[in-house]
Amino acid sequence: MTHRSLPLDAALHDYLLAIGLTEPPVMARLRSHTAGHRLAKMQIAPEQGQFMGWLARLTGVRRYLEIGVFTGYSTLAVALAMPPEGEVVACDVSEAFTDIARQYWQEAGVADRISLHLQPAKLTLETLLAEGQAGSFDLAFIDADKPGYPDYYEACLQLVRPGGVIAIDNIFLSGRVMQPQADDPPGVHLIHAFNARLREDNRIHLCVLPVGDGLTLAIRR
Repeated sequence: MTHRSLPLDAALHDYLLAIGLTEPPVMARLRSHTAGHRLAKMQIAPEQGQFMGWLARLTGVRRYLEIGVFTGYSTLAVALAMPPEGEVVACDVSEAFTDIARQYWQEAGVADRISLHLQPAKLTLETLLAEGQAGSFDLAFIDADKPGYPDYYEACLQLVRPGGVIAIDNIFLSGRVMQPQADDPPGVHLIHAFNARLREDNRIHLCVLPVGDGLTLAIRR
């Protein structure tokens, strides 16, 4: 027994993947492809992808909203866990990144259930709300530009159904968020304040996991 989560050194992380990662070959290929990208650190960890798929299966996700796609690993993890009639709404601004994602979605046979919106996510979220889609999503994942997090979160609170889950990535910012310094980027100060506000938000049930760079899970009450 231990009273706190163990730190993961490289050897223990390798063991975690060896015993716990049941990654489809297409996801492994996408992860390997992205590992050579100059912005490879933007991809979620494989154990987080495994968790996202597991969560989608556990909660019976049929509609999934993703804000921040990059090369599509998290999108693919959830899409593969959904039933054939499932629907994914994915938001990103980079055609170059998402061209890689489309290639692997097609290979995995899930491209037809993913609607990709290449424009600022705030516009897509506003459109979804204007179309009357409030309360229609089971799961939302926020993993995009940090200054946008508060607006993305408020929109997701409307778009996710009661009992649905909002997952929020990078809430540790490699530890910088604990005590922001004056010369830190504005996003560090913003996430510091954002994390504090979520703890007091009575619209959700909150859980923070030390997965990847920190993952917040919020169940809409």
